[in-house]
Amino acid sequence: MSLPVNDLGTSTVVPVPAENLATASPAGFSGIEKAVEIARVAGGKLREFFAQGVVTEYKGDVDLVTVADRTVEAYLQEALHTAFPSHGMYGEEGTRDRLDAEYRWYIDPLDGTTNFAHGFPQFCVSMGLEHRPKGLAEENDGPIVAGVIYDPMRDELFVAERGKGATLNGKPIHVSKVPYLSEALLATGFPSHKRHDNPNIHFYQEFTLRSHGVRRAGSAALDLAYTACGRLDAFWEFNLNPWDTAAGFLLVEEAGGMVTGFDGAYRRLDSREVLATNQLIHHELLSVFADLFAGRDLTPLKSPAEFAAQRAARGLHKG
Repeated sequence: MSLPVNDLGTSTVVPVPAENLATASPAGFSGIEKAVEIARVAGGKLREFFAQGVVTEYKGDVDLVTVADRTVEAYLQEALHTAFPSHGMYGEEGTRDRLDAEYRWYIDPLDGTTNFAHGFPQFCVSMGLEHRPKGLAEENDGPIVAGVIYDPMRDELFVAERGKGATLNGKPIHVSKVPYLSEALLATGFPSHKRHDNPNIHFYQEFTLRSHGVRRAGSAALDLAYTACGRLDAFWEFNLNPWDTAAGFLLVEEAGGMVTGFDGAYRRLDSREVLATNQLIHHELLSVFADLFAGRDLTPLKSPAEFAAQRAARGLHKG
């Protein structure tokens, strides 16, 4: 099976567009504590549903949905509207409210529905807030000014505010310092529909061979949060939605990481391609993407001796 051709050009990271920088301050949002409270309550509801078990339904041919998704999104819609009545909302399960507002929440009440439905405890609540100042063209993104991801099974709360850093349970977090792809732990995901048309299995194979491994845990929001706190060194995926990524994008950036498309262009909320890294291995990953899309031969894999020499040159030895 041949890979699709994509005009990647060079692997140079494109600067952040001016329209995204224009309001790159916290933009006057002061409700992060209330947002955290709402996320915790939503996560508590998920935990209760998980304990009692839920009936799984289908939306479309293969995408799963449960009463937990719908109930928790309804709670988020009501709670956010009560706390922030002037804000808009865009949710995975159909919420579309005040999309012309200056502030817009992107909410995923249950990121990791398939895991949840199978009793696999890897899922979360994700809430990201975009600031869309007056005059911003509809096709342009406003800056993400706040993000909250809550994992109720581990009681782990990831929070970011633009310009204020990122935290896990109140303690500052930072991306990893791993300098080479060959020493990195990566993550990715696969779509629940049209998997046969998705090229990611080819990337999965190559990155598995060129790294310490690739994890596929089933929650893009948590993968981004884990990249932000250094548990993962990079994450990539095709065809994600704003509710999957808005909070996680800000977490990675505030923790010192970088998020782009596979061509190095600054990420967008409707990104069809997402690459989030610790910055140090970003260009190396972009080069692999460029070669794969172009059908070029990839750089040969390092031998064990070459890998050992690379580590020795940095003063690292077997232990």
